[in-house]
Amino acid sequence: MSDVETTLRGPEAYKIASRAVELMERHQVWPTALNFELWTHYVADPDGALARELTRLISLGEPMTELVSEELAAAYLPKARLNEQIRDAGDLLSKELEAVAKAIQNAQKSNAAFGKELAGASKSLDKSTDVEAIKIVVENLAEATRRVHKENQSLETRLADSTAEVERLREHLEQVRRDATTDGLTNLANRKAFDEELDRACADADDSGTTLCLAVLDIDHFKGFNDTWGHQTGDQVIRYVASVIGRVAAPPRFAARYGGEEFAMIFPREASAIVATTLEEIRVEVSSRMLKRRSTNEDLGAITISSGFAERRPNETGHSIMERADAALYASKRGGRNRVTAAEAMPASANAA
Repeated sequence: MSDVETTLRGPEAYKIASRAVELMERHQVWPTALNFELWTHYVADPDGALARELTRLISLGEPMTELVSEELAAAYLPKARLNEQIRDAGDLLSKELEAVAKAIQNAQKSNAAFGKELAGASKSLDKSTDVEAIKIVVENLAEATRRVHKENQSLETRLADSTAEVERLREHLEQVRRDATTDGLTNLANRKAFDEELDRACADADDSGTTLCLAVLDIDHFKGFNDTWGHQTGDQVIRYVASVIGRVAAPPRFAARYGGEEFAMIFPREASAIVATTLEEIRVEVSSRMLKRRSTNEDLGAITISSGFAERRPNETGHSIMERADAALYASKRGGRNRVTAAEAMPASANAA
């Protein structure tokens, strides 16, 4: 159980709950079950990742819509939900294995009884020359054989059913895992999945002595666009940009919606020049299309994105390379937006790790 979950089951829980409701009311957040869960975690762990993201959204004036709440839950609360799903699947699997064990036990008993019957029949045949007696022994053996055959058929059927059920549970857990690590709006990976993949990619780069590049991409002037056209149209734009990014992010590359209108990409074992070219292709494709508002068919104009990327230094942490890629992104913003900046091309003072 996490520290937050422990706190929420202690004497401070009522104060935390009261404070969460107060904050939801202040920020005009509806007191749904999901929002209550998010905000109690916010109060219980004010320095945690969820609290930092909520604070960031509030500072930007982002309305806490149902979609935003679902995205926050998917990014920061998946572990508890995943554990619950795993427990449920574990219970089903235990029942399945118990049934199989019982079927095997019954088959073993039947086979043991059949063995005894065979041994007894062998002795009877050795001692008897009477035709009727032999006939009875043979009939008994035939009946015992039929029983064992039926028991074995039943076991085979049970094992086949169990195999199918275990496979279904495996697929279900795999889907749960995907849901817990996927952004609901874009179908890209979410921030939690990205953070885990970045740690893994850094470790792999250290083990293999290979390069690793990290890029951060951000939709330009998105807040003003949202204010003008509304959040549903804003979501349409986010999905469009995500689709462009997703097309060039086939494995071993890894792309995620990092938060709001910001995306991140990992480029394992790729040179900076290739990464720069790829980001430029994304930038050009995004800006080349004139979008229309679905509901009214109004022209939305062109969308542009700014990008920054960094090549990982030996033994550099994921947090450090992310900071340098972020600095490169903000250099693109300061430089007029709609451009790609490499951290290595920036002044040393602006690119300090």
